[in-house]
Amino acid sequence: MNSAVQTIPTASNKHAPEMGELTPYHTEPSLIQAATTPMGVSLEWQDGQQTTLPLRWLRDHCACQACRHPQTRERLYLPLDAITEPPSVALWDGHLHLHWQDGHVSAFHSGWLHQRRPEAIRYSAVPSIQPWGDNFAPERVHHADFLTSQGEKSWLTAMLRDGLALITDGPLIEEEVSRLAERIGPLRATNFGARFDVRSKPNPNNAAYTAVGLPLHIDLPNWRQPPDIQLLYCLQNEASGGESLFADGARVVEALRQQDPAALAILSETPIDFRFQDETHDISTRAPVITLDAEGKLVEMRLNNWIRDALHLPVEQMDTWYNAYALLWTLFHSDAHQLEFSLRPGQMIAFDNRRVLHGRREFDPNSGARHLQGTYLDRDMLASRLRVLARSD
Repeated sequence: MNSAVQTIPTASNKHAPEMGELTPYHTEPSLIQAATTPMGVSLEWQDGQQTTLPLRWLRDHCACQACRHPQTRERLYLPLDAITEPPSVALWDGHLHLHWQDGHVSAFHSGWLHQRRPEAIRYSAVPSIQPWGDNFAPERVHHADFLTSQGEKSWLTAMLRDGLALITDGPLIEEEVSRLAERIGPLRATNFGARFDVRSKPNPNNAAYTAVGLPLHIDLPNWRQPPDIQLLYCLQNEASGGESLFADGARVVEALRQQDPAALAILSETPIDFRFQDETHDISTRAPVITLDAEGKLVEMRLNNWIRDALHLPVEQMDTWYNAYALLWTLFHSDAHQLEFSLRPGQMIAFDNRRVLHGRREFDPNSGARHLQGTYLDRDMLASRLRVLARSD
């Protein structure tokens, strides 16, 4: 049996319930009807939208200081017990107030409920991954613009959407890559340190520290959690050669799916070993070259031919795996999928290391100096920073 709402008008909306949210929610529309039903509490707003919310959901989302910590906004209430007795329902100035049978009172802002009703389209400030199209060019943001909220949002949006973006016209000073990265979050340290220099040097422990050409790869596939975002800031690049290479894993995976779905299945379902060793480190893991989600979309790539360890597979599977690997390699290094350009001093390229493969042409270290500084960031920190900046929209 339904229980009708008690509607109580007030003179103003200045005492609307506070939901303890940092993310803004709309002040309207107001609720015009509310009633308990066997399913929970049915609601109707001024714009005609309707929903029914279960009693346990409503009790779980109470935002009072007994149910949410007043400083951290973290949930204190634990929704373990079923609610068998419905609350009394009232609308105060269009907002929902529930008086539970144990004496607890919950107040819900109408706009907050409207935004979170199950039927509402969920908005996210973080864009979905968009595979590169033909003639793709990375977003370019001027260094001075990046230091503004709007410029930073443009760069973050491009990074999370495309997996590749440039900052241009930056100062030629040491550690600028760290300063830019720290606007977003803490640097992700690896066995190469939190910030590293990319230049030819004696006794290297990584091919990046030589002058040889680097085929397309991701960094550190031998880690259980490879770094998400790599930033490379160019301080010097007078050497001949050394052009930067990039290719979008999201695009190439779709090309592989179209050309040879069986090869995609092999590479995404067969774990192999990756390992890095030097005098002080021995870091290894086992994972597929391609990881897909439940919908078949790319989660991560682990293509790096230097750090691929001995192939431990049943003998009858080896040739099939090698054939699939060769096809993937060919697709990545084809002109149709490979982007090439020279990184100039004062430019910072950033890319999603687990999606966008990177490499470089061979360069001549005797023809001029070449010095890049790099670091890594967690993708979660980019998404977090974009959400925070979006609060002011």
